[in-house]
Amino acid sequence: MAVPTGKVSKSRRDKRRANWKLNPPALATCPHCGEYKLSHRVCKNCGYYNDRKVLNVEA
Repeated sequence: MAVPTGKVSKSRRDKRRANWKLNPPALATCPHCGEYKLSHRVCKNCGYYNDRKVLNVEA
């Protein structure tokens, strides 16, 4: 079986584990109403996607 060749120090181990972070979602502004929305998705505020009305949103 495979055996590690030497002891891995705490700092080296922790450096490897330090990259488990979450990134905030990339938000874009809706060109129609100006609200923040997720990219490539219909705007929940006005119902527009790609300059076309897709959803009927009641205000």
